Amino acid sequence: MVSPNYKIRTLSRDETNIAIDWAASEGWNPGLYDADCFYTADPEGFLVGELNNEPVATISAVKYGKTFGFIGCYIVKPEYRGQGYGIQIWKAALERLSGRNVGLDGVVAQQSNYKKSGFELAYRNIRYEGVSGGEPAKKPEIIKLSELPFDVVEAYDQPFFPDNRTQFLKSWLNQPESVALGIMQKGRLSGYGMVRSCRSGYKIGPLFADSPELAEALFMSLKAGVMPGKPIYLDVPEMNRDAVALAEKHKMKLVFETARMYTGIFPDLPLNRLFGVTSFELG
Repeated sequence: MVSPNYKIRTLSRDETNIAIDWAASEGWNPGLYDADCFYTADPEGFLVGELNNEPVATISAVKYGKTFGFIGCYIVKPEYRGQGYGIQIWKAALERLSGRNVGLDGVVAQQSNYKKSGFELAYRNIRYEGVSGGEPAKKPEIIKLSELPFDVVEAYDQPFFPDNRTQFLKSWLNQPESVALGIMQKGRLSGYGMVRSCRSGYKIGPLFADSPELAEALFMSLKAGVMPGKPIYLDVPEMNRDAVALAEKHKMKLVFETARMYTGIFPDLPLNRLFGVTSFELG
C-alpha cells in the first residue's frame, strides 16, 4: 500500500535536474543541456513523487499544441520499486494528458505494462553507437542552420512531429555545445540535423532529410563537427531501412532499443525521411 505521506507535485526548473540525473544513472545518457530544453517545452510537464519530502519517482508528461502529449523520464528510485509509487505517478501523468494522443519511447521490458494503459506498439527505435570524427561531406550545400530564418526550419520540421513544438525547437537548436546544420537543394531546405554534447560523447538528433544521400552528408558533417574519438549515438526508427543501413555502413553498433507506442491513431509521420529521432524523452 502506498504511504499517505506520498505526494505528487510539479517540478521547478532547477528540480528538473533530478529527473535528468536519474536518467543518467539509468544509463540513458542525457544531453548536458536537456533540462533547459525539456522545461521550455512545457514548464508544468515534469512531476515528482515524494515520500516524506524525499523524491522517489519522476515522470514527464509534456503537452504539445492542443492534441499531442509525450511521456518520458519515468523512473522510480531502485529501493522504492514494486511498492506502488511508480503506478501512482504514472496515473498522474496520464491524467495530465487526458484527451490527447499520447506517445512514449518505452524500454522493451515494459511494453506489456504500457499496453495495459492503452498504448499500442507503432514501431521500434534503435540506438546505434559509433565514433565521432572523420571527414565532413564535401558539399557546399551544407550550411549552418542558424543562417536560415527559424520559420524556414520550423516549416521543414513540422511534418515530422504530430503537433506544434515551436518553443522546444527554438531552445533545442540553440543549446550550447551543439552543432546544427542544414542542407540546401535548389534554394530550399532539404534536410537538417543536430549533434549535442551528452554525459558520454554526443548524440545526433534530429536528423531529417529528403533522401538517404542527403541524410548521409549531414550525418558525416555532424560527426566531424565535434571532438573526434568520442562515442556518438544515432537513434533511428527501425522501419526506415535506409536509416538502419546508414548506421551499419558507418560501422555503428546496436546498443539499445525502445518501443514507440501511442494511445491513439499512429501519427502519419514521414518515417522514410526520419533518419534520427530528436529525443527518446520528449519525442
